[in-house]
Amino acid sequence: MSRTQILIVVAAVVLVAVMFFLPKVVVNEEDKANFAKGGATEAGHSEDDGHDHGATAEGGPADAHMTASPEQMMELATARAKYNKTTDTQARMRIASELAAAYATASKYDSAGYYYQVAAEARGGEKSYKKAGDAYYEAFTFAATQDRAAELGGKARDMYAQVLKNNPSDLDAKTNVAMTYIASTNPMQGITLLREVIASDPNNEKALFNLGILSIQSGQHDRAVERFRKLVEVNPNHVEGTFYLAVSLANTGQKEEARALFTKVKGLSNDPALAASVDEELAKLN
Repeated sequence: MSRTQILIVVAAVVLVAVMFFLPKVVVNEEDKANFAKGGATEAGHSEDDGHDHGATAEGGPADAHMTASPEQMMELATARAKYNKTTDTQARMRIASELAAAYATASKYDSAGYYYQVAAEARGGEKSYKKAGDAYYEAFTFAATQDRAAELGGKARDMYAQVLKNNPSDLDAKTNVAMTYIASTNPMQGITLLREVIASDPNNEKALFNLGILSIQSGQHDRAVERFRKLVEVNPNHVEGTFYLAVSLANTGQKEEARALFTKVKGLSNDPALAASVDEELAKLN
């Protein structure tokens, strides 16, 4: 994972099985309730149409970048101005990548995806499309509504399709595609893709983690124990895997092992939010 904070998948069953994802934190019951009502972090998407499509440095609603620092806003303004003023095609594509990176730094991942896509479609290349897909996927994980998740998930899949066309063995891209399908009206396609990833790489940490989370969400706690136990065998210091193995063990009545693993989690991370979640889980075991 690219960041040290905790990744959690929060599911809401709509009709068949529509999943929403709120990453980077361990979610408690109050957070789950708030999310179910439609709340979500502002990070990851702009509050306008998602990107300014080449607006001027001063253009766009002021609240579109409320979460960006003054330094990040200045970087964005500079990159947008350069992009708007440049007429040379090659230079414009290079600046599009710079602008995308500035948006990503400011956690405006939908806008980052848009400009990475502009650059990718101009010059092609697996790496360019991967950057666009990753940015759209990051925005997808922050989507606050089903429609927004569907839109961003679709864009991520389009970009990853270009990656997988040239490199079918890119299991990271394939796993992300799977998760976008799980958040769609066709979740079984996502499950199938995750199983294909595991078939190709039984030790794939990302696929094991996501399958474990999905097992928890579907109430298959024994299956979740199996997935997370395998994950921590592959990576004994996997913080999220250890935490959710403990959760799964607790859900199957194996309280002593769960307690030991929750204690281990505290030694693996100094994240105060995680420590609070561990304490909450330990209290349930008493």
